Amino acid sequence: MDPDQLQQLEQFNNAGSGSPIPGIIGLLIIILVIAALWKVFVKAGQPGWAAIVPIYNAVILLKITGKPMWWIILMFIPLVNVVIGILVAISLAERFGKGVGFGLGLSFLPMIFYPILGFGDARYLGPPAA
Repeated sequence: MDPDQLQQLEQFNNAGSGSPIPGIIGLLIIILVIAALWKVFVKAGQPGWAAIVPIYNAVILLKITGKPMWWIILMFIPLVNVVIGILVAISLAERFGKGVGFGLGLSFLPMIFYPILGFGDARYLGPPAA
């Protein structure tokens, strides 16, 4: 093996030897958001374990927010799902007595706003009066 090939091989072998810290921090953030969503579900009278079940957690969010169940289909359409996600987050904030700004925070900074909602003193107010 010539020196250039040896250097390329060494660079290839060292490519994945970065620090595990960013991955650990990311995992901790994910666990925090899941735990907060679990608490939000429990506050709303729903099973907390639903927070860890894909798709079913979206169904429960729609139920909590009073949105129609067929919106679950809209959550699978690119770009439309962003708008639906924002609308559901705003509605979720309103169900807990918070404003539109808090709902936008739930949409764009969930790692901050879901723990505030789940672990804070916010109470589920139920669906709006007809």
